[in-house]
Amino acid sequence: MLLLRKAFFTIFVFSSFQSNSSNMASRSRTPAPSDPDARKASPKGDAVDSPSGADSKGKSKPSEQIELDPEILNGDTMIEVDGIELDLKNRYLAAFLGWLLPGAGHFYQGRHAKGTLFVLCVLSIWFLGFSLGGWNVVYASWQPGDRRWHYFLQAGVGAAALPALIQADRMNRATDRGRTLESYRLRWNGFMAPPHRPVEEAEADEVAAWYARYGSGYEMGTWFTMIAGLLNFLIIYDAFGGPLAVPISGKRQGNPI
Repeated sequence: MLLLRKAFFTIFVFSSFQSNSSNMASRSRTPAPSDPDARKASPKGDAVDSPSGADSKGKSKPSEQIELDPEILNGDTMIEVDGIELDLKNRYLAAFLGWLLPGAGHFYQGRHAKGTLFVLCVLSIWFLGFSLGGWNVVYASWQPGDRRWHYFLQAGVGAAALPALIQADRMNRATDRGRTLESYRLRWNGFMAPPHRPVEEAEADEVAAWYARYGSGYEMGTWFTMIAGLLNFLIIYDAFGGPLAVPISGKRQGNPI
């Protein structure tokens, strides 16, 4: 009798262990329940939970992204910032006006606060540098010994730097074999006129005289005018692209600038 009881007890323990093992194996093949709304039917007809954000092949679904109203953000002129619509009008015209005069593109778009800030800041920096260099740091020249690459950045302020091109053209017409003709006469009292040629480091030329007269102010003035031009390139991009066209939580509601 005792042996019979032991036999039944052994069979019961073995069957329980086998049942638990099979249940654990089935759970390892079945996704853990996480989202009650994402349930799928198993081949046996039982409801099986599926993890949220994953499909039947185990691939994660793409994360949710901010969706902008296509009627407002049409990729051309209208953008939306924190629920406020902004008409950029003609982007290319705004960019051109912004180069011609810093901030003019923003005035054209009705963004007067930014336009006022930009025109004051950029032109103040530019004219400050111009004055530090004795009004001689902005000129256009691409001659041996005087390749004024700085002007490409200084010209970022637009119309304020255009007289240098007129003066450079007059100087080129009055240059023969790398030397300025004696018949050359300054215009506008030499405003943005390039130095007389030739310009050579081994000789005392007009550029050397400017450095000697204004010292470090000539170098600082050159950099100030270059920085002003670079800043205006960023302003032109803001006029073309507009402010950040995605909602920003916590931003104060008002007219975008």
